[in-house]
Amino acid sequence: MTDITRGLVFEDLGFDPSESADLALRAYLMAEVRTFIESNDLTQVKAAQFFGVTQPKISYIVNGMVEKISSDYLVGLLAKTGGVFKYSFRQPTRKQAAQRLR
Repeated sequence: MTDITRGLVFEDLGFDPSESADLALRAYLMAEVRTFIESNDLTQVKAAQFFGVTQPKISYIVNGMVEKISSDYLVGLLAKTGGVFKYSFRQPTRKQAAQRLR
């Protein structure tokens, strides 16, 4: 039987809400860095040179090793691409907030 996630994958894996949000953010930012690397046909060595970091750091990102890289670090890399950041946060509904406040 397959378990179904509620859309909060890291919480479903047992992480608390704060850590879950941080891991989800890092996973998202890593995916954006990977997309930049892939869409520009960069090898890990070329990507490391472009970003001014070591190749092992790029390997962590390419291989989705979320626990190895901070969100601050990933934001710094993405800033070097010249892309545009968009920020979003959706407030919980009253019902969702009430459940969390219990």
